[in-house]
Amino acid sequence: MSKNKDKLVIFDTTLRDGEQSPGASMNVSEKLRIAKVLEKLNVDVIEAGFPIASRGDFDAVFNISSNIKNSTICALARAIEKDIDAAGEAIKPAKSSRIHTFIATSEIHMQKKLGMSKKEVIDQAVKSIKRIKKYTNNIEFSPEDAGRSEFDFLSEIIEKAINAGANTINIPDTVGYNIPEQFGNLIKKLIYNIPNSDKAIFSVHCHNDLGLAVANSLSAVMNGARQVECTINGLGERAGNASLEEVVMTVKTRQDIFNCDTQINTGHIVPASKLVSSITGFPVQPNKAIVGANAFAHESGIHQDGVLKHRETYEIMKAQDVGWQENKLVLGKHSGRNALKTRLSEIGYEIKDTSELNILFKKFKDLADIKHEIYDDDLHSLISNASGKEDSQNYNLVSIKSISDSSSEPYSEITLEKNMERFNSDSKGGGPVDAAFKAIEKIVNSNSVLQLYSVNNITDGTDSLGEVTVRMEKQGIIVNGIGSDTDIVIASAKAYLDAINKLNNKANIVHPQLDHV
Repeated sequence: MSKNKDKLVIFDTTLRDGEQSPGASMNVSEKLRIAKVLEKLNVDVIEAGFPIASRGDFDAVFNISSNIKNSTICALARAIEKDIDAAGEAIKPAKSSRIHTFIATSEIHMQKKLGMSKKEVIDQAVKSIKRIKKYTNNIEFSPEDAGRSEFDFLSEIIEKAINAGANTINIPDTVGYNIPEQFGNLIKKLIYNIPNSDKAIFSVHCHNDLGLAVANSLSAVMNGARQVECTINGLGERAGNASLEEVVMTVKTRQDIFNCDTQINTGHIVPASKLVSSITGFPVQPNKAIVGANAFAHESGIHQDGVLKHRETYEIMKAQDVGWQENKLVLGKHSGRNALKTRLSEIGYEIKDTSELNILFKKFKDLADIKHEIYDDDLHSLISNASGKEDSQNYNLVSIKSISDSSSEPYSEITLEKNMERFNSDSKGGGPVDAAFKAIEKIVNSNSVLQLYSVNNITDGTDSLGEVTVRMEKQGIIVNGIGSDTDIVIASAKAYLDAINKLNNKANIVHPQLDHV
């Protein structure tokens, strides 16, 4: 970053706001894995969760605070004492910590949701900020639904929040209502009109309901905001949040107009995108900017000719700069543990535990015996499905036999194991996958509802590793199950069991929070 450029702080909320996407709940270990990749990205602030929401969310924030050293760990809290105290306890182990508190400031929210007067809202905000000082001096305040708040009141509460000790002021477009020119002007006016605005960094948090989250965020940056709250792949509730990769690469690519820059290690963007997609079960659309499979693909003859002659005729970024690499054979069945560990480290995974490496190596060897070419995407999938030692309390797939015949109804036989006991079942179905799921249900009796079944091939070719995602709901708890195999029926059974095991271990599920910014 140029010495003459301001620093643009990147505040990643994939683990907090991104998790509010229906079905995107992550367990503690999955959250930690994503946090480690965000640390490799050199993200400035990681909003790790909402500790008061559940024991799982508290544990996730505490665990991330204990393990991440190079990013500031932030916990979200409503402007309520119990929220703040839970957040303070959760971030205690962090080398660098922050608490982010919020209260609604729009008329509709204050009247219909809070039932509070303007004075009561201000008093509550100031009181909460002062309480946060017990735990950290790095304090962020958000006037929720600022984009629809009355300007003079918004200015007043921000001025008093800064006086109370808030050093980051976040302006959320909570419902994605604003448009770029309007939102940029709001940031500019607030900074100009608030007497003590120079005592805080102004931040923005934009939702994508009208497809304008990134545009609104960048307009704010051009008008003085120096922190952007965003998520990997634009993950988030409803239509999502501003996409980290799009914000970062726009600022990096257009340094001719932005008087600021980030410190993001952009080479880790694609691995981060793949990991988040795999864990949450939300596939990245092929034409998604930066991280989509077609983002750097050219089919038009005119485009191909131009790129071959000079890349910049049709490419404004280098694919390698964001972590794309040409798919090539990097490992095979004769490769050893060290080669596997080294390659995993190169693509963003540090495996220090010997038992975890041994499990991964066995899975790698099993795959290498089936297919001749092992790609980076195969490794991403393998590690996303490896969780250390198998839990005897979980159902594990021992064997599956599927029969699909055009002249008869598809049929599956299943053998599962749990607590060293084996269970056998069989069923017919509308297809081999349906039959397998019905056979599993005869054993597990989950009483859950299958909400989504999705299949993606990890690499090209008829022997490619297929990845299946299932989304299941039971009593209001929504989980994703993921399984991969060169046989899609086996991958489907693994995904279904992964979801069943998560539902059976509810205590380890980090529940999406009810209140949000």
